[in-house]
Amino acid sequence: MRGTCQTSGSKSLYVSLLFLIFVLLESVSGRNLTFATLIYRHGDRSPIETYPNALHKESEWPQGFGQLTTLGMQQQHELGQYIKKRYSNFLSPTYKREEIYVQSTDVDRTIMSAQVNLAGLFPPSTSEMWNPQILWQPIPIYVIPKSFRPKLRYPIFDCPRYKKLLRETMASREFRDKIQPYRNFLKTIADHSGYDMRSLRNLYTFKVWNVQDTLLCESIHNYTLPTWATEDVKAKLEQLTVLSLSSLFGIYKREEKARLQGGLLVKNILENISNAAKYPGKRKMLIYSAHDTTLGALQMALNTYNEKLPPYAACQIFELYQEDTGEYTIEMYFRNDTSRDPYPITLPGCSFACPLQKFSDLVAPILVDNWENECRS
Repeated sequence: MRGTCQTSGSKSLYVSLLFLIFVLLESVSGRNLTFATLIYRHGDRSPIETYPNALHKESEWPQGFGQLTTLGMQQQHELGQYIKKRYSNFLSPTYKREEIYVQSTDVDRTIMSAQVNLAGLFPPSTSEMWNPQILWQPIPIYVIPKSFRPKLRYPIFDCPRYKKLLRETMASREFRDKIQPYRNFLKTIADHSGYDMRSLRNLYTFKVWNVQDTLLCESIHNYTLPTWATEDVKAKLEQLTVLSLSSLFGIYKREEKARLQGGLLVKNILENISNAAKYPGKRKMLIYSAHDTTLGALQMALNTYNEKLPPYAACQIFELYQEDTGEYTIEMYFRNDTSRDPYPITLPGCSFACPLQKFSDLVAPILVDNWENECRS
């Protein structure tokens, strides 16, 4: 009897599992990925700008300041391979110019990141190989000039209203409460770095950021660090850099800042996604090669920022699905850790698979029709 009961129970479990698999397959087959937008930070680079008392000068970096390193190339190549794997059933196995469009800021490191990313995404097949000694094929990258709207590089400082908001932010209780615990620490950093306290407290001089970034780059590439750059000091500098990023795009009047900064990119992304839903075509993917501040501005505008610095080659993903009902939904993911799957991100006020119309309604307050007029107001 006991054996009979176990066999009956096993059959019941087996039938239940089959039914569950059937339901899951029906669910999966009932929705289709129709469009994707990816925004990533460039790969590892040399420091942008060093601080006055730094041990190492620009001449000690192979290509000077702000340039993509070989490590950065490896990071972007890995990201390209990941994109190829993630969308293996969506994109064609070989490069099709109608399917993908790549844009970059007009900066060496982002252009080069896009190039090496595409090398990982579309290694040449036999028919595409033009030189058997070079496993690479040219793919166009469209560079966005500084004067273009909407920009990919943030913050945009040529906006009087935004600069006024930054001054208000630095005078606000919210900001003062957050920076007060670091007052003595900033005095110490001023002594070591050669910057004055006023510059270190100023949001749009990026001086704290320069110190933190320089030490990080030097640490990654095994340069000698100053004796005062302990683990505790580096950790506090990172916390202050996160505070700087948060203050640029949030903390105080986040929504209004978003209208003048990251909301421009949100509007551009939403317009492309909406057009893909209304007028399905051959275009399947848009890719933007940009910066940590681009991701920060975007995520702060969406109110999904995780209070961490976006690492090199971090990638924000937007995917448009058509459900079996015909409705379109948007899913968001953030890949900031190569050891695991990207983190799912939910837009506040919506479900993870957010209906396109609801997504559009929720972000409407941060979208602006006339940016120039709002900047002058």
